[in-house]
Amino acid sequence: MKVSGLAIVPPPEADNAFKVTPELLASVLARYSRSNQGIGKIMEKVDLASPDKSIDRILKFVDYGHASIGGLTGGIAMAIDDVSMWLAYKLFEVAQMADGQESSTRYITMDPQNVPTPDEVGMPVDLAKEWLDLIAIAFECYESEYKRLDSVAVENPEVVRAPEDTPEKVLKRMRKNYALDRARYFIPFATKTNLALVMSARMWAQAVKHLASMPQKEAQTVAAALRSELMKFSPRLIKHSQAEKSYEEQCRQEFSESLKLGLARLSHESLPDEVWVNVDRSVPPFLEETQEIEDGLKYRENRYGYCGSSVRRMRVSFAWNNMAIAELRDLNRHRTGHRYTPCIQAGFYLPPEIERSSHQSFLDRQTRFLGKLLDRGEPAYLYGLMLGSQTPFEHSTHADKFIYEGELRTGLGAHYRYAEHLSKALAEFYKQVPDAKDWIVEGTAEPE
Repeated sequence: MKVSGLAIVPPPEADNAFKVTPELLASVLARYSRSNQGIGKIMEKVDLASPDKSIDRILKFVDYGHASIGGLTGGIAMAIDDVSMWLAYKLFEVAQMADGQESSTRYITMDPQNVPTPDEVGMPVDLAKEWLDLIAIAFECYESEYKRLDSVAVENPEVVRAPEDTPEKVLKRMRKNYALDRARYFIPFATKTNLALVMSARMWAQAVKHLASMPQKEAQTVAAALRSELMKFSPRLIKHSQAEKSYEEQCRQEFSESLKLGLARLSHESLPDEVWVNVDRSVPPFLEETQEIEDGLKYRENRYGYCGSSVRRMRVSFAWNNMAIAELRDLNRHRTGHRYTPCIQAGFYLPPEIERSSHQSFLDRQTRFLGKLLDRGEPAYLYGLMLGSQTPFEHSTHADKFIYEGELRTGLGAHYRYAEHLSKALAEFYKQVPDAKDWIVEGTAEPE
């Protein structure tokens, strides 16, 4: 047996590595699957000084579809600066095979200048000034609450949950985060952020196609920019990333449903939390599951451990009626399965530490403005949402992934609202799978 690596930039110590471009990598591996010669023999026929000729020659021989070859390009990394939080959220939703990161709300600029222009998001001209005024007020609310809560944490150290021996430097950061994590609900969903994603040309083409098929102007603009940059890495495969009828129609139908639900449920009143969990343990009669739940979970040392078949084969769907977008942004990044949300405002969440009545004028104004956009059927209504806007959110996956999420989002240092949401979901899961409870490490999100 011989193992050889193929990489865009092989490490110096990799004696058996071949330096290839993403598309050459894909074409060589496609040819590899149609040969019994071994990778070395195939690479002998490749002219590394002129990879394009080699790619075209191989792809002419290999009659695989572009999607199956596109998945062989390896990870192509794209950094996307200065897009709205909504656009970043949407990219994570549609790019389900991606690895990625987004700037935390703890580090991005909180300023009315740090949003796209009305034209960039397709905001109606006659509503542009009102939108910008609303954005400015939202940041004022954020700033005032952050300063107040920061003072509260300094004057009342007990509000920050931390062990007694926590160093002062760490406590200072925790007090800051206490204030930031409670004030963040006033942050506009239009606020600019940065994100980076890594995935194959196949998945990039699919994600870009999806963005290009959406009715939002910013999505189409970013799709074009991504396509232009990706063409430098994988031109033959990224050409399949244009808007397409099936995507356009599904995007149209989902947008229509969002408008309908958005108008029916539009409110800034805080609603009681509801959680729904459905567990499907059915298996085919000719392949019964014999492993006990206990045996599928008890050997893990932590949430990264491997679960048994009794857990991995179990389907779990879970949903919340009114999750704040602040939490949705992170929970939406759990990659496995499918996530779905109409992205509306069915209530506005503010933590108990913030007096709702002191911001009633802003909440009334923001809700009225959102109603105007929804009444008109404007795709730009999304930019009227705030991180406190609550929306239904559904995620369907398998039990091992659900348990990982539950342990992560209630674990040490998790945001307090994550812990509340996932604890309630786990409680519903335990009702249906009681044998799992003793083997799931549910935390309390301490320290703050």
